[in-house]
Amino acid sequence: MENTDILLAHGLERKTALVTGASSGLGARFAHVLAAARARVVIVARRLERLEELQKQIENTGAEVIAQEFDVNNISEIEAFYQNLEKQGWMPDILVNNAGMNVVGTALDLSVEDYQTIISTNMSAPFFLAREFARHHIAAGNPARIINIASVGAREVLPGITPYCMSKSGILMMTRGLAREWARHEINVNAICPGYIETEINDFWWQTEGGKKQISGFPRRRLAGQEDLDGALLLLSGVQGKGMTGTSITVDDGQYI
Repeated sequence: MENTDILLAHGLERKTALVTGASSGLGARFAHVLAAARARVVIVARRLERLEELQKQIENTGAEVIAQEFDVNNISEIEAFYQNLEKQGWMPDILVNNAGMNVVGTALDLSVEDYQTIISTNMSAPFFLAREFARHHIAAGNPARIINIASVGAREVLPGITPYCMSKSGILMMTRGLAREWARHEINVNAICPGYIETEINDFWWQTEGGKKQISGFPRRRLAGQEDLDGALLLLSGVQGKGMTGTSITVDDGQYI
């Protein structure tokens, strides 16, 4: 983690950040980083027990955090979700659209249900979370930030996960389109495209012969680390990113040079 002086330089004190998919992996890391930068953090996921564990970890650092159990696929409940946060005094200034999922399989083998869940979780939910977030801030006249977590799969063909890549490619166009629509309202919309990073969703793969072979093909012969995304997250969240909107930042440790 960065030292305190550098973290405070991002100007996130008195800001509130909402991180979806925060019960594990990148979402949990994002919550820790934003809390260390003195933002208040709302952590959201379906697994309440995991969220409560993360909440305790963050509270032990002296930061402010609340945990909210919520399935982002319940699109009809998103408006009420934000209204509830506002009533509690926790309406976020920063939305980190991180929740996502994947099912590995060829296009011929993937079920209709799996396809629909991938598209709903990775593309539809972020759109409606961003829309209701922006609707609130436009009405209030507040500047705000939206950070969509995409993937190198938005630009590269990753074998066996075509619908996932489709959804992440859609996130990049969504980022640009919403940035254009809301630019005059001072709502910045940007995306981060991580490369291959080990998380609990994919850790099984990297221990296999296929996974090891894939790593050996990367220019640096390694996976990117979760901490490699800290700089992009803080840039797009903080004062230094004021002039950035409609942008996507690739952080892949040179995997796709």
